[in-house]
Amino acid sequence: MSLFNTELFIARRIFFARGTSGKFSESIVSFAVFGIAFGLFVMILSVAIVTGFKKEVRNKVIGFGSHIQLVNFDSNLSYETRPVSKNQPWLNEIRNLKGIKRIQSFATKPGIIKTDDEIHGIVLKGVGPDFDWTFFKENLVEGTVFSVSDSARCDDVLISKQVASLLNLKVGDPLFTYFLNEETTTQKMRKFKICGIFRTSLEEFDRLFVLADISHIRKLNDWTSDQISGFEISIEDFGQLGPITQSIRRLTIRYSRDDETVLRPVAITSKYPQIFDWLNLLDMNVWIILGLIILVAGFNMVSGLLILMLERTTMIGILKAVGTGNRSIRKIFIYISTFLILKGMFWGNIAGITFCIIQSKFGIFKLDPGSYYLDTVPVNLKISYLLMLNAGTIAITLLMLLVPSWYVTRIDPEKAIRFD
Repeated sequence: MSLFNTELFIARRIFFARGTSGKFSESIVSFAVFGIAFGLFVMILSVAIVTGFKKEVRNKVIGFGSHIQLVNFDSNLSYETRPVSKNQPWLNEIRNLKGIKRIQSFATKPGIIKTDDEIHGIVLKGVGPDFDWTFFKENLVEGTVFSVSDSARCDDVLISKQVASLLNLKVGDPLFTYFLNEETTTQKMRKFKICGIFRTSLEEFDRLFVLADISHIRKLNDWTSDQISGFEISIEDFGQLGPITQSIRRLTIRYSRDDETVLRPVAITSKYPQIFDWLNLLDMNVWIILGLIILVAGFNMVSGLLILMLERTTMIGILKAVGTGNRSIRKIFIYISTFLILKGMFWGNIAGITFCIIQSKFGIFKLDPGSYYLDTVPVNLKISYLLMLNAGTIAITLLMLLVPSWYVTRIDPEKAIRFD
């Protein structure tokens, strides 16, 4: 059996030949290659931008509430929570679960900020010594974060840029807040000092949360030193949110007693369903875009292949006359089409990857934070996405070319040799 691939040899000679095609056919083929390149460029941008947008918004929401919150089973959806003990028998087992990254305690208390001219409703979020400040340090625009210890209460707080602008506050200013308890109508006032200002562009959260020492919330609610609103749990892989939530639920139920408080895990997707449902809708848009672009690029290649075969009708007739089968001739044009597709994909990848790198480094294209929660167009370029897009493009396009390649079988050698 010969190792020489005759069909590939002929296809390469035709593809790399210069000046042997008519201007019309060259224009059609060039347009088909451009269609593949531009289509892949748009697909790379679509996937990179949508996945980047979802990732950035999701990480910001998680930054305010972690992946999973463990709260009192009797607590409702408000920020006025029922206390639980921070000393739980199952804590070590949860820490040892696969995929768990961090567990930290928290407490929340609704209140009002009052200045000489304005009032503003907020949620005071109390954090302890175990709090992870990474997210807020990344989004800090002025000042610094505060430190929390078990020995002394800290009066510093962290507010958002939106609240600071609304109330005309700055770092170092006093912050007067007022709170009410469910059991009493007595108003309690606390004076804090602003030590830092953050900005996440997630306005729904920026205008709501103020971070403070958890001891203040214990004092406001008359809780004991071991009582908190619940636990925040961070995980390593967002894709495992469902299974890990179920594992935590089973674990807490196994330890529950009739005379003890039962805790329930609340996934971040359940706490803020409107945001995550909206993000999930973006996936449908991407699939529609990818499908339409591949179809358009595929039809461009179909027209290009038909033009190539019409242009090479005489050659097809000669090959048939010397005994070459239809299958071999079809393979020649499939090889030529593959070269054209690969050429278009090469330039499409170059353009798409270059755009993503430039945008990620320089943030040239901006967004309105009030509408999109982000300042710049985000990109999330992964090798796996590129490989899937390239493999899908070449596979679907070649499948679409199998049908027009049957045109070869309809060519009569006698007529084709005389074809002009």
